Amino acid sequence: MALHRFSFSTLFLSLTLLTTTTLSLSLSTVYDLLPKYGLPSGLLPDSVTNFTLSDDGRFVVCLARSCEIEFDYRVRYEKTVSGRISYGSITELEGIQVKRLFIWLDVDEIKVDLPPTDSIYFKVGFINKKLGIDQFRTVHSCGVSGCSWKSFLQLKFASADMNEVSLWVLFRILEDVLEKDTD
Repeated sequence: MALHRFSFSTLFLSLTLLTTTTLSLSLSTVYDLLPKYGLPSGLLPDSVTNFTLSDDGRFVVCLARSCEIEFDYRVRYEKTVSGRISYGSITELEGIQVKRLFIWLDVDEIKVDLPPTDSIYFKVGFINKKLGIDQFRTVHSCGVSGCSWKSFLQLKFASADMNEVSLWVLFRILEDVLEKDTD
């Protein structure tokens, strides 16, 4: 009986390793994975360093750095992008924003028509935006992300003197704004 359990365990482990190896060989990059799900490979920038995909479709993509790409709209990619992929769609998406006017908005879902057409849809809040799919067929180079309030607030000054001067300037600006509001 113990020999039978050992043989079954060994067989199960071998099949698991073989399946995992086959999956990793057939999907060597995330750019190979996206078309297998009916999605264009250019949805992600060229700076992907690593990705994981679980059996339920959840994925995590790691980039070398956060960056931006100009499509019909400016798109920002955080250093980590995650979500759930299924054929023709990515849902529960985190780590991608699109710029509308002066505001960055989270992209919640990406979908394509089934059967495929020349369109791709980005869901931002309750709005679905239809775009031409051709701009996402090729992988684009990653541009450096622009200055954001978050990066501005995290700015570290080189010296204490500079820090004091900067704080003084910020307080003066705030005083001027507050004085104008009370007038």
